[in-house]
Parts: sequence; C-alpha cells; structure tokens
Amino acid sequence: MTPKPHIKRARRLRQTANLPEQRAWATLRTLRKHGFPVRRQHPIGPYVVDFAIVRERLVIEIDGGIHKLDEIALRDAERDEFLKKEGWQVLRIDASRAMDEDYLLKTVTDFLGL
Repeated sequence: MTPKPHIKRARRLRQTANLPEQRAWATLRTLRKHGFPVRRQHPIGPYVVDFAIVRERLVIEIDGGIHKLDEIALRDAERDEFLKKEGWQVLRIDASRAMDEDYLLKTVTDFLGL
C-alpha cells in the first residue's frame, strides 16, 4: 500500500529538519515524562504541522524569518483557521526563541497549564 502524499511529505520533513526544529524536538520530547507525547511533522488534514500534542489537540509551529513575509503570513493564517475549525489550538514560536530550551519548555508547559 502506497502512503498518502502528506505522509510521504511528513517523513521527508522529519529527515530534513532545520536546526531550530531539531532543537525544539529534543526539548519537546521531554514532555513525554509528563504524559504529553509529542509528534513531529504530524499530518492533519492537508497540512503537516511541525509538532503536535494529539492528546491536547495542540499544534506547535516553529516560525523562521520567512513567516514574516506577507504571502507566507497569509498562508499561515489560513492554515491556522483550518486547524482551529478542526479543534486544534495553534502555538507559534519564533525560531530564534525555540533555540532556547528553557524558553520553549516554559512557553509550552504554561500553555498546557503544567
């Protein structure tokens, strides 16, 4: 059985993660010990999100400088709207801030109410 295109894309993205995503993954994986397993490059509908905590229906997006461009920001807003309609909350974190393990962990745990 051939995987759906978005699953193939998710697999490829996992293999080519940039440095902020790699660091975020190393940090976010520690949430497992608190009962919050995190998935990376997780397909949701037609999209592949950076990270998802399925149990809480939380998407965590690591945004680099390209996300400040009007065209990309508009696409992000449309994507966020879709995700929200599907019952997901979206937490966007600047890539430079995601490199700071303490900041990232505090931001996500505060969001989760831990």
